[in-house]
Amino acid sequence: MTSFPYEIIEDPRPRLGLIALQVDETIEEDFRQMFPQPAARLNISRVPSGAELTPDTIAAMEEDLPQAARLLPPAARFEVIAYGCTSGTSLIGACRVRELIHANATTQAVSDPLSAAIAALRALNVTRVGIVSPYIASVAAPIRAGFEEADLAVPDMLGFGEEIEARVARIAPASICAAAHALAARAELDAVFLSCTNLRTLEVIPTLEAELDLPVLSSNQVLGWHMASLAGLALRDLAVPGQLGKQAAQL
Repeated sequence: MTSFPYEIIEDPRPRLGLIALQVDETIEEDFRQMFPQPAARLNISRVPSGAELTPDTIAAMEEDLPQAARLLPPAARFEVIAYGCTSGTSLIGACRVRELIHANATTQAVSDPLSAAIAALRALNVTRVGIVSPYIASVAAPIRAGFEEADLAVPDMLGFGEEIEARVARIAPASICAAAHALAARAELDAVFLSCTNLRTLEVIPTLEAELDLPVLSSNQVLGWHMASLAGLALRDLAVPGQLGKQAAQL
């Protein structure tokens, strides 16, 4: 067989990498919605994660994170790679997550939902945030601590007490809205953060903001926004919902 001559060209679009949890059924769909194909290339890897939501099973992902990063295309040069777990970041530590990903993939920057949420809250000049999460208290508490270490006040938080990860993606958006309303009614807040990349939050953000008259942020929304910011993407070309997206569109 005769070899036919060809040329090599690189796709000029920024390349983003996402390490999603094995059990996560939501984040990939949300990212494909937020990042239209003309804006960026998105490559996704998965990290083993436990079926139960406990501090031990979540923190155990630290062992498997290097291999998950190595399973992203090795020839690719990423603008940003993100670890898609809010509670995992709070338990492993954002600095450790960055270290593990940088050591096992080629990327200019690393993001995670906790660091992204802190950056988004600061961008919106928010200092008092309430947290809605699906977790039990021992899993949610480190997220609160992460915000407080960043000098953000957390007057109150509310959780569904769920310990089975497969059920999180099936929590009704109406239940998420009801929890956000209950939290806003019992605490003086500047914003509400809907924590967990597996929660179906993207669709409810505009409605909740209109009803609560507060910025409403979620793990997937802030992570997409932060990755786009770090990659130097034109934020107005992305589909980031809510006040965060409106602010981004003006930049």
